[in-house]
Amino acid sequence: MFSIIRPYIFSLDPEAAHDLAIKSLKANILPKSLFTVEDEELLETHLFNQKIPNPIGLAAGFDKSAEVYNSLFKFGFGFIEVGTVTPKRQLGNPKPRIFRLEKDQALINRLGFNNHGSEIVSKRISNDLPSGFLGINIGPNKDTKNKEEDYYVCLSKLFMYAGYITINISSPNTEGLRNFHDREELEKLLTGLNKIKKNKKINKPIGIKLSPDINHKDISVIVELVNKYEIQGVIVSNTTDKNRENLSDFKKSELGGLSGQPLKDISTNLIKKFYKETKGKIKIIGVGGVDSGQSAFEKISAGANAIQLYTGMVYKGPGIVKNIKKELISILKNENLKNISQAVGINA
Repeated sequence: MFSIIRPYIFSLDPEAAHDLAIKSLKANILPKSLFTVEDEELLETHLFNQKIPNPIGLAAGFDKSAEVYNSLFKFGFGFIEVGTVTPKRQLGNPKPRIFRLEKDQALINRLGFNNHGSEIVSKRISNDLPSGFLGINIGPNKDTKNKEEDYYVCLSKLFMYAGYITINISSPNTEGLRNFHDREELEKLLTGLNKIKKNKKINKPIGIKLSPDINHKDISVIVELVNKYEIQGVIVSNTTDKNRENLSDFKKSELGGLSGQPLKDISTNLIKKFYKETKGKIKIIGVGGVDSGQSAFEKISAGANAIQLYTGMVYKGPGIVKNIKKELISILKNENLKNISQAVGINA
């Protein structure tokens, strides 16, 4: 069905198409049974000590203000991450700010953390509790004078509604955000987060969303700090503001973060490095170019405990989750694996 309506959707501005999708999902009319598959129990796994039906997640950026997560769970996702949520409501960068690179099966966005703000989001989730495992991705407002304080505010306001919290230090569209990859800045941030967790008795897993553009020698520093401050996971990775040289689409020169197929191998190679450095003791969520069971399996076998997608759903529609589940189950059977968790890191 998506293949029939896709030409109409792609005739719209990408952001208008996204807004239409959000409005449609608010109706919440699609039955969950439409997206179930046989032998799905082979995909059951654990993420941050929580049992989930499968390792396929929706990345932050689609449901930025936590408006339609329960409708999205019906598509068959094992978990969903909403956000990025900032302390105060934020309009984001001037439009146009999303670009389809159809020849490259990619997107470029420079949205700039547009969202309704932590106050509205916290009330919204409290009034419509998640039917599945929900992650909340948090970040600072663009005009804030103290980025660390913005993370502390969001953590304090939103932790009670989250299965886990993601600390987004990696969007290329907020000036200075990626400075948190530096040892001194990251240590300062993690110290403050742990202080808030202790003072408010917050017992929720925390993950850090990382840039694909980090220097590989910085991986050991990040892993060292992740271990020191008892961070439970890393999300590898966000969009890239580099890697344009092999793209075909004329929109490749647009400023912003590149996602989709061009990011696939970059993020998978980074997952392998983090898996080796962490010796499999830290949960890894793999993101970037996932649009099939094979691409999902590549990331899982490289060391990811779970994967996330977004751009893949833009190009292939909501049925993508069902197709990935079917393909993953077929791959597991061919590999004589009894559960998806047995595949984690086998090709690292």
